[in-house]
Amino acid sequence: MGVDRGTATLPETTPAVIFHSRGDLRFEEVALPEPGNGDLMIRILACGLCPGEAMTWYMERKAPIALGHEPVGEVVYAGSHVREFAIGDRVFVHHHAPCNNCRACRRGDHVHCRTWRRTRLTPGGIARYAVVPEEIVRGDTLRIPPDVSDDAATFIEPLGCVLKSVRRAGLARGDRVLVVGLGVMGLLHVLAARRLDAELVLGADRLSDRVRLALKLGADAAIDVTREPLVDAVRVKTEGLGADVVIVGPGSIEAIEQGFRAAAPGGTVVLFAPAPPNETWPLPVHDVFFNEVRIVPSYSAAPSHTREALQWLQDGFPVESLITHRLPMERAIEGYRMVMDADALKVVVRP
Repeated sequence: MGVDRGTATLPETTPAVIFHSRGDLRFEEVALPEPGNGDLMIRILACGLCPGEAMTWYMERKAPIALGHEPVGEVVYAGSHVREFAIGDRVFVHHHAPCNNCRACRRGDHVHCRTWRRTRLTPGGIARYAVVPEEIVRGDTLRIPPDVSDDAATFIEPLGCVLKSVRRAGLARGDRVLVVGLGVMGLLHVLAARRLDAELVLGADRLSDRVRLALKLGADAAIDVTREPLVDAVRVKTEGLGADVVIVGPGSIEAIEQGFRAAAPGGTVVLFAPAPPNETWPLPVHDVFFNEVRIVPSYSAAPSHTREALQWLQDGFPVESLITHRLPMERAIEGYRMVMDADALKVVVRP
């Protein structure tokens, strides 16, 4: 059954992948809200699987929750108040969007906007259809130009997160950069640092295949931390100084501590992922003070970052080289298992 909206008959339900627990992901038929005058309904064309959705503690506190927040879709319905988009447009949709008017937004802290935290795509990107609420339509939905493929466009959100990270770090031409953790987000940082003319780009990981891939993607050196101590290796490659910018991808206290110790005086350590809420890092205040090392968290991305990410993709930023698996929606749960077990780098699902 569907709802007749003028000339369009809209679906009332859609299959979607729902996370209940790490061992319990299910295909479920879920209800779609009737789109309002400012809303869109999109048919999902492709969606990337985010490594953040493989963080068990993070997901289980939200469960049950629909998966997928890196979608590309085609507009199948546009409310009467929508002026920016029309049926047939191919769009990127952020899973949250700010109001752009509140105190947090005026400071540029969009992720702390109440509207940003409240809004979401319904049900999620691993579905056949989704409804985009008015706030997201206005705040962070982008028309995708013809020269950007569906697969590349699934990187708008993750690349936007990376661009926020490097902007908060103040990464500039001539910097020496260390990326700890060479999953897809770490490798996007490697590529971004190279594009931003870093003097030296170092990568580090426990998995030898990812270490090798970082070198192929432009890292000057990549460190297998199972074979040599990270901090020692970084000191050797930086004349004993350390890295000006350290991106810590894994949300672990060990990785944060190692990243901090590898930073140069005056450097910046970016915390790109959260640690579980019950874990704490004993901040070495003495060293932080005298070395003037900045500790900078970077959470998600703002509309300015997704727009910049789309421009980078139009410029040919080589994100599709990171895709290891392209799967039909029927195999989406299998794809998530591969991401959880680090058997895949980047998985793109097509309903």
